[in-house]
Amino acid sequence: MKEINWGFIGCGEVTEKKSGPAFNEVVGSHVEAVMSRTEEKARSYAERHRIRKWYTDPNELVGDPEVNAVYIATPPSSHATFALMAMRAGKPVYIEKPLAASYEDCVRINRVSEQTGVPCFVAYYRRYLPYFRRVKEIVDSGVLGRIANVQIRLSVPPRDLDRALGNALPWRLQPDVAGGGYFYDLAPHQLDLIQNLFGVITRAHGYCANRAQLYKVEDTVSAVFEFDSGVVGSGSWCFIGHQSAKEDRIEVIGDGGRLSFSVYTYDPIQLVTTEGATSIAIDNPPYVQLPIIRSVIEDLQGIGRCDCTSVSATPVNWVMDRILNKF
Repeated sequence: MKEINWGFIGCGEVTEKKSGPAFNEVVGSHVEAVMSRTEEKARSYAERHRIRKWYTDPNELVGDPEVNAVYIATPPSSHATFALMAMRAGKPVYIEKPLAASYEDCVRINRVSEQTGVPCFVAYYRRYLPYFRRVKEIVDSGVLGRIANVQIRLSVPPRDLDRALGNALPWRLQPDVAGGGYFYDLAPHQLDLIQNLFGVITRAHGYCANRAQLYKVEDTVSAVFEFDSGVVGSGSWCFIGHQSAKEDRIEVIGDGGRLSFSVYTYDPIQLVTTEGATSIAIDNPPYVQLPIIRSVIEDLQGIGRCDCTSVSATPVNWVMDRILNKF
């Protein structure tokens, strides 16, 4: 069995529990090295997680002969740069979502992956979680009948950090780093899931506003879209809503029933048909990225296939950029 020796570019919050430990949980995989531009951060992470090597230069990590795969866990604006660097060195990559800070960067990543023959995977890990596997089983079973409409609704109150000034703002609110505001950070999982369920979105239009003026990017987004299957849908995202309006919901309406589920809170799945109403609670693993990371590793080892590739992830960026009127 081929041993996959990972190098991490970036070792922030997401790598602490969601993803990092999972790389050592899979047979034939371990973390060989980590990199952060901040020396103390790289050293501390390596020591706490018992990783042998750490770097402050991404070129050194990618050039390490003992590293044969790279996990990119940096803000979106640097995803394309690091992905191209690794793939041109012949090293497969696994990238945090979204794939990049723009649709154009996604195209660049796909082009180099095709030219080099080096695979690129994206961390849309919710596709692989038991909760969303169950959602897909329900949709695929046909119990909802003909699907007519899909609705995304997300409303959260502003955080204290959202009131910071300038560079003190979270990077997720700095469009040159994140690609947009909270929409570009939270909508990707929702848009990936519904396209995994109903096909690629081929038309999308959006309306954006900055109602609270807490920061420079949009804080409210409304959108309409159409899938290649003919199903239509809409989305509403509000990042300044009152606590009483807090909501995390995707609703699927068919002529045979209604299905609703959450994306971030994992509330019980609600299914209503002519047979009655059912509430389904599903537990997820402690390391939420473990199922997809196992799939990526098995793909690289030649014993499985991971369908969460950069090509399959690119439509998410296309839809977001259309909604934000980037083109």
